[in-house]
Amino acid sequence: MTTYAIGHLHEVDLCADIVEYLEKIDATLAPYGGRFLLHGGPVERLEGRFSGDLIVLEFADRETARAWYRSPAYQAILPLRTRHARGDVFLVDQVEQPHRATEVLEGAA
Repeated sequence: MTTYAIGHLHEVDLCADIVEYLEKIDATLAPYGGRFLLHGGPVERLEGRFSGDLIVLEFADRETARAWYRSPAYQAILPLRTRHARGDVFLVDQVEQPHRATEVLEGAA
């Protein structure tokens, strides 16, 4: 099942380390078939508060996403980002299709 690596980053200092990170991340994604779906950009806020940048990477499955994140190539460049940005990064699986909103209620009680 498709898995997404999602980052919600705040207070990004666009310094030389971040530029180097951006220059190198694509090469870390390629062996794992990862690709950018969202990479920051203008946000039209409809409700609530939102600040920072939203990044969404797509992988074939969770195992592949984990392998990319834990890979020596990605771990080598990760400090370039973490020293100059704060935020949350997590993995989430796509829902099976077709999906109905009420399916989240199954098993809840």
